[in-house]
Amino acid sequence: MTSTRTSGLTQSVVASPIGPLTLVAAGGALAGVYMDTRRHLPPAGALGEPAGPDEPDAAPLAEAAGQLAEYFAGERTAFELPLAMDGTGFQRRVWAALRDIPYGETISYGELACRIGNAAASRAVGLANGKNPISIIVPCHRVVGSDGSLTGYGGGLDRKRFLLALEQRVSGQALA
Repeated sequence: MTSTRTSGLTQSVVASPIGPLTLVAAGGALAGVYMDTRRHLPPAGALGEPAGPDEPDAAPLAEAAGQLAEYFAGERTAFELPLAMDGTGFQRRVWAALRDIPYGETISYGELACRIGNAAASRAVGLANGKNPISIIVPCHRVVGSDGSLTGYGGGLDRKRFLLALEQRVSGQALA
């Protein structure tokens, strides 16, 4: 795990089965989990400079790295981390609704739009979903097309398929 710090942000890069993940913390909370290739990736310079283990945000990064390792090992089905998600009011409503999708289950963009009280907003929900700064932990990978097909994942459909298969295997549920 390598750490960096800039303008109130601390960054660590951790290995995972889906490639390196950049974890970003701010103010004692997790502010980002970014895959190395993904749409809507902040510029590298916006994520930090070298920082030592005594930085205030080193603890949430270490905790996030540990919980992600447990998730990938099939030992964790829910995350317990303080989150700092910067976005519009609409985006934050979508991201909060993502956290309510149970492990091992999927819903459609339309159903997610209904859950936030705006049935006509499935496209806007898709855009907000794509800008989710805390992938995996805020499970945008659990949102699928209305016919159950895997669509629109900023980290790539192979990663989405991997994450859903992991959750299906661990939970013993068939994905809808």
